[in-house]
Amino acid sequence: MTDTRAENRKLWEEWSEDFQALWNANTAEGEAPPAPCPFTDDPPGGSQPDLLPTVEGIDFVELGCGGGQGSVGTALEGADTVVGVDFSAAQLDHARHLRDHYGVDARFVRGDVTNLPLPDASFDVAFSGWVYQMVPDLEACLAEARRVLRDDGLLVFDVPHPMYERMDPETNTLTRSYHADPRREIVIDEDYEADMVAFDRKVSTLHNAAVAAGFDVQRLLEPGTADPDDYEDKPLESDRPDLKAMVPRTVRFWATAR
Repeated sequence: MTDTRAENRKLWEEWSEDFQALWNANTAEGEAPPAPCPFTDDPPGGSQPDLLPTVEGIDFVELGCGGGQGSVGTALEGADTVVGVDFSAAQLDHARHLRDHYGVDARFVRGDVTNLPLPDASFDVAFSGWVYQMVPDLEACLAEARRVLRDDGLLVFDVPHPMYERMDPETNTLTRSYHADPRREIVIDEDYEADMVAFDRKVSTLHNAAVAAGFDVQRLLEPGTADPDDYEDKPLESDRPDLKAMVPRTVRFWATAR
């Protein structure tokens, strides 16, 4: 069987340049590339001010930071300490370039979300966006998130919704059982040597793993509406407004460390 970590890391080294170009596709010449904070009103499900009134002054870590957009965005909102961790050198290069473009204080380090190169109890808030679905050992991810958070710290993570990932975006029909083996391989580009390995875990699996790792789940969000006109067309074949009006695109968890 494919070494999942090695395959996904190889993919991101290949894909990084094209992925970041796609991310910045709507950025006009001379404009700053987007760096959204994951806790404002725009992300899936919006902000949760009763759980996180502000990011100003917090110690923040992004687990699987990719091109650093979430880290830089949180630094721009006033976080005191900002650290981003990713296993892709190419993605970290983009993150450091974005940090320097905005002139914020953020540190980006190479590491794995299942074995973070960070000390215990160092952060108030951790965020991971669309990362855990690419890691075979979900329990290790969550255990590491708990380890680096202080007591009562906040973990926010999201993944592609497992029902959406089981749908055919061309026909809007279910392609495999919700109870089927969650592992699958995704061809990102025929010219790449590596494919993505993903795990479309049940929502209950994600929830129960978070609880077992020492978190109390405060919010479980499946944002969306039934109107296709409420969604933007995006340059990804799998991102279809008519399908998103039927099935949530994302599931997001807000959980506190106990």
